[in-house]
Amino acid sequence: MRKTFKLQVEGKHPDRVLDAIKHEVRKYVKRQRRVPVPAGVDFWDFDCKFGSAEESAEPVHLAEIITRMDAAAGEGAAQVFVEVVAKEGHRRVRPAGEALATQADGFDDQGEDDGEGDDNNGNDNNDVRP
Repeated sequence: MRKTFKLQVEGKHPDRVLDAIKHEVRKYVKRQRRVPVPAGVDFWDFDCKFGSAEESAEPVHLAEIITRMDAAAGEGAAQVFVEVVAKEGHRRVRPAGEALATQADGFDDQGEDDGEGDDNNGNDNNDVRP
């Protein structure tokens, strides 16, 4: 998908135009993810570009496109260029000894657990009531 979207359309509220553009981008990504992946491919990845025009478009992550659209609309841009191209994605195998930066000890808990089921403030977290 390579398209220049006008953010200011006469007779339409700018917020509704922006919502329609976001919907179209999300719909394209969702449709591409439904396409069966070829043999040897793990998932669909996306190469994305965003800018005020095709010439000034810069590579961005897929998750940043919507926030960049909001920022461009907030700045009063007349148009935005969006390019989202599906590509084959391959998962990388992490070496056996390598741990995530947040998992120095192999566990992903942030606090100490004394095994009593409370949060060290006397509150029992086993209770589900609000």
